[in-house]
Amino acid sequence: MSFQSPQLPLTDLLQQVRSGKLQLPDFQREYKWDDDRIRSLLATLTLGHPMGVLMMLETGSTHTRFKPKTLAGVSLKNDVHPSHLLLDGQQRMTSLFQALTGGRPVETTDARKKKLQRWYYLDIGNALGDPVDRDEAIVSVPADRKVRSDFGRAVDLDLFTSPSEQAAGMFPMSLAFDQAAAMKWLMEYAAPGGLADNARIATVQRFQAEILTPMIGYRIPAIMLGKDTTKEAVCTVFEKVNTGGLALDVFELLTAMFAGDAAYFAEHGTDFRLNDNWRQLKERLDHHLVLRGLQSSDLLQAVTLLATHGRRKRTEAATNTGDLPATSARRADILKLSLQDYLKWAPQVADGLEWAAGFLAQENVFTDADLSYRTQLVPLAVLRVLLGDRIDVHTTSRRVRRWYWCGVLGELYGGAVETRFTRDVEQVPAWALGESAAVPETVARAGFRESRLLSLKTRNSSAYKGLYALMMRGGATDWKYRKIIGHATFVPLKIDVHHIFPKAWCAKNDVDDARRESIVNKTPISYETNRSIGGRSPRDYLAKLEKDTGLTAEALDTIVATHHIDPATLRAADFDKFFEARTAALVKVASEAMGKPVVLDLSDQAVAQYGDDERPEEFEPEPDDQEADDL
Repeated sequence: MSFQSPQLPLTDLLQQVRSGKLQLPDFQREYKWDDDRIRSLLATLTLGHPMGVLMMLETGSTHTRFKPKTLAGVSLKNDVHPSHLLLDGQQRMTSLFQALTGGRPVETTDARKKKLQRWYYLDIGNALGDPVDRDEAIVSVPADRKVRSDFGRAVDLDLFTSPSEQAAGMFPMSLAFDQAAAMKWLMEYAAPGGLADNARIATVQRFQAEILTPMIGYRIPAIMLGKDTTKEAVCTVFEKVNTGGLALDVFELLTAMFAGDAAYFAEHGTDFRLNDNWRQLKERLDHHLVLRGLQSSDLLQAVTLLATHGRRKRTEAATNTGDLPATSARRADILKLSLQDYLKWAPQVADGLEWAAGFLAQENVFTDADLSYRTQLVPLAVLRVLLGDRIDVHTTSRRVRRWYWCGVLGELYGGAVETRFTRDVEQVPAWALGESAAVPETVARAGFRESRLLSLKTRNSSAYKGLYALMMRGGATDWKYRKIIGHATFVPLKIDVHHIFPKAWCAKNDVDDARRESIVNKTPISYETNRSIGGRSPRDYLAKLEKDTGLTAEALDTIVATHHIDPATLRAADFDKFFEARTAALVKVASEAMGKPVVLDLSDQAVAQYGDDERPEEFEPEPDDQEADDL
């Protein structure tokens, strides 16, 4: 990567912006500086102080082509191919261009983000005073050039005409780099009414020497990257120097690269807009509640996995060498995606994600809030693409479900997951099809300990959400409505996880916080069922439910048992026996889902070790908790 570090004259930069020779890559965000920041920048310029470094990229690369766009406020009659793209300095150069050369007011905002149009002036008297007060010498006025007070009824400053500007001693910043216009204005200022004023002539001479001439000669240091700079280097360098503090998203970089795809433009007569394509896909996928948390990065990772895996398979079939290209979803590989790769795989990924929503519904995961890992959607959708309809064959589906639950209960998809994605894509398909393949690492390495049940207390844990779903998957029926909890009833019945032995009862009966808040003492029930439970003893609320529903004790016990609860321990209000029995039941649920034994390590020592990792005041309140009202 070659680069130079010149000092660029501001006059040249402004001309390049105006002519379109200096533009922005399409991934740059919109202009957003407010009025105060623009005033501060102009004060810096008039003082000759440094305002930071610009970074520019030479165009004409044979391997990296970004779609260019002009800086805000630039109007070109014809398309102009830029010689350089501005990577860092967009806000500063846009502010300077609009304030110093535009024939229109600057489009900006106030501190509250309210949109404004402003002209900028330099108060000549203040500018020639103490430099410490230079910020006060930069004056911004509304688009009509009138400063008002008394709710707009009084005009305190009228700068609508040149004579009124000159009378107030307010030099328009928009004339600063137009020498002829600036000189005409200053001559009229020095001779109001055509009569020379010696004091004003002296002021003009000082103003030119101390302010205008240094401004016109101002230079800005720049780093100019050569055309041999790779797109990966552009992304890395941009993030290291970007003074706006906003990280460059891979999606934004690909948006600019895809928009600059010449072959697509030649075929379709228009640029490909990745952002528009993603918006359409997102609108389609958002019909599934469980997919509403999906991000553009998830789509790109899935597409990259398929593109790189496809190359690996083609290379493997064509050669005997062991040096195969990697299946990957790393950032560097996403940046290597071609538009052709995206157009091939993105629609299939979208179909795979919709299939994943159905898969998750069968596993009783209905909303994005109850999804253990959003990241696991990526390999799940990719597996659907790779396996096609075969993924729904019973034996294959059973193994894919085992893989999914091993990831959830083994808590394997938090943090950096790119390596796990790669292994899943390379290892799961053959194993799921029953071929002579090794057990995938996600399945082999996943483990669950009995003692983990004591530390699963809030939705912050993926395993907590997973067990919540598994309770429903086993046919859990709501105690009051007597309906199986599933896709058709989850939202209408307002199903959520609630205490079985209420908190109020536990407090009265000296049940420790660890067991009270454990997932073992919680189950999915409806809002109305939770109201019936209130803060009562299980013995009492079961009797109330029998009365309210007309169910016999035997029938209600059958329903309660669908929640992996021993009804006898509940009717006896025996928390210790209930907890022991349900712990064993949930261990069995986890073991069956993962297809492997759970480590039985629960003991008094385990309670001490695993049960107190969250303070009682940090426990997540149960939604619509009615205990206080129903005691």
